[in-house]
Amino acid sequence: MKRRSSSRLCQKIIPQRYAFLGLLLGLLFWGSMAQAQDKKVVVNVSSPDLEAVKIWQRLQPKLSIRDSLGLQQDLRAWLARVQEEGYLTASIDSLRRRNDSLWLHVYVGRPYNWASLQNGNVGEGLLEKVGFREKLYSGQPFRPAEFAQLQQSLLREAENSGFPYAAVQIDSLRLYNDSLSGVLRVVRGPLMMIDSVQIVGSSRMQLRTLYRYTQLAPGQPYSLQRIEAAMRALRQLPFVRITGEPQVLFAKNQARVYFFLDEKKANQFDGIIGFLPDPNSSTNKLLITGEVNLQVRNLRGSGKQIGLHWRKVERNSQLLDVEYRHPHFFNSPFEVAGLFHLYKQDTSFLNLRPRLEIAYPLSTTSRVTFFAEVASSQLLSPEALRQRTSDSSAIDANFTSYGLAYAWGNLDDLFFPRRGTQAYFQGAVGNKRVQRNARVEASYYDTLQMKTSQISLAGRVERYWPISKNAVVLTRLRAEGLVNQRLYLNELFRLGGLASLRGFDDYAFYASSYAVSTLEYRLYTGQDSYVLLLYDQGYLRRDLKNEKNIQWASGVGGGISFSTGAGVFQLVYSVGRTAQEGFSLSRGKIHFGITGRF
Repeated sequence: MKRRSSSRLCQKIIPQRYAFLGLLLGLLFWGSMAQAQDKKVVVNVSSPDLEAVKIWQRLQPKLSIRDSLGLQQDLRAWLARVQEEGYLTASIDSLRRRNDSLWLHVYVGRPYNWASLQNGNVGEGLLEKVGFREKLYSGQPFRPAEFAQLQQSLLREAENSGFPYAAVQIDSLRLYNDSLSGVLRVVRGPLMMIDSVQIVGSSRMQLRTLYRYTQLAPGQPYSLQRIEAAMRALRQLPFVRITGEPQVLFAKNQARVYFFLDEKKANQFDGIIGFLPDPNSSTNKLLITGEVNLQVRNLRGSGKQIGLHWRKVERNSQLLDVEYRHPHFFNSPFEVAGLFHLYKQDTSFLNLRPRLEIAYPLSTTSRVTFFAEVASSQLLSPEALRQRTSDSSAIDANFTSYGLAYAWGNLDDLFFPRRGTQAYFQGAVGNKRVQRNARVEASYYDTLQMKTSQISLAGRVERYWPISKNAVVLTRLRAEGLVNQRLYLNELFRLGGLASLRGFDDYAFYASSYAVSTLEYRLYTGQDSYVLLLYDQGYLRRDLKNEKNIQWASGVGGGISFSTGAGVFQLVYSVGRTAQEGFSLSRGKIHFGITGRF
């Protein structure tokens, strides 16, 4: 066989023999394939080029010899793999069948290398983004797939810089003894600027609010990357429903972006009732607990939020959380929020924690928050303190701290996610001051250090893994910790219940540091309905002056959530286990309620 001339290669580098090969295969196997269904067919390769035989053996395909169409596809795939390794003139010149043997005549030729690929008019900044270096294309094998990837990277960067009609070309292409050289050029086309961003649908969100959430505004260069990031940001908003992919209209060097958004019922009002065994009753009476949530989002289309959460966790104990969030404060990118937390533990103590936050968006899916808070604890029954043998039970104290928090998320749905991740990390440092209580003997404070430094850390990461069309696995890790020379019982974290460690009473555990991992399987029966199986594993550590212990607690259970005319009905049943008590159905916890959105 004669070797291909370089002049013929210059006319077209990659030969087009697929049509001829398909015709040849069709003629040869039209009547012969049906006769060889039960015969073992031997494939023989002949070529004067020893390199061709070696490559065939190394990349030998699994041929579908009983099906002529499958054989064509397998041979084409093999030929494409050979050409991707730089053998641009590779071909299958003849194919014939004799009895139970298949004969192929293969030509490979020599691999082609880059002599040079020089920069023509591409800016250095753009080349640096795509990782192009001229030395990477000097004396290196020519890989069509790698060069195609370079082209796509250049086009993508150009498109994200306002040039959606850019094209990549190789100018002055030459061939010298199986080596290629050329000049890389980018034809940018017209610069497209964003003219406006429009909402198509029933969403009541104001346009200026849309601009701030998506970080898109008139006058910016068109960027596909920015529009994709804007879609990720809109998926994190609870008060809009995305009804379609965004569309862009180009005209006269201007781009108009359309988002298809409908109003979503995001304001929330719900109540939950829990029936738990009363630990203080000898007649197995039930203790009724309750919870009320009110959340108003997107107030008058501005994105402002008001929230209220009240909960009765046990007899004579209750919790209250109130918050207000004001995004884009005074037309700035900052969000200002005020939060207030109250927790009353029967007649023992009262904890208050006001907090002020200032958040700044780093991107459409992440933000950093600076906050300041004062956590104070007041004794309601100092007589009980004097009667205790342990002086670590409770104390009057104030903890003033300043800290930073970072949040990131890309969930596909805020209420019923099936894919995505969200994470939150927080750290704060400050001073804790022990407050004197006039009803406690003054000598009690003589041995105490009245002012100490304290650190608080918190983190939460959860991931939703779709394992089938309707099945999702949720994995979550939540942890918090307090670092101080001396901690008291009323300062510790409270765990247990539906919101933290299921299978136990609400706020059943005290911990100075903890970690709770969750594995949850959800099988969706509708868009917002599913059944679930859950497993929670908790590591609880308590570091007090006279009490240091580590406890492991786990909970298992299942539940159901489905939509009704009044809202989303939820029912969860779970049982817990510790080292002291095993699983027992008599200590199971049942929680149910309806979440209504308006």
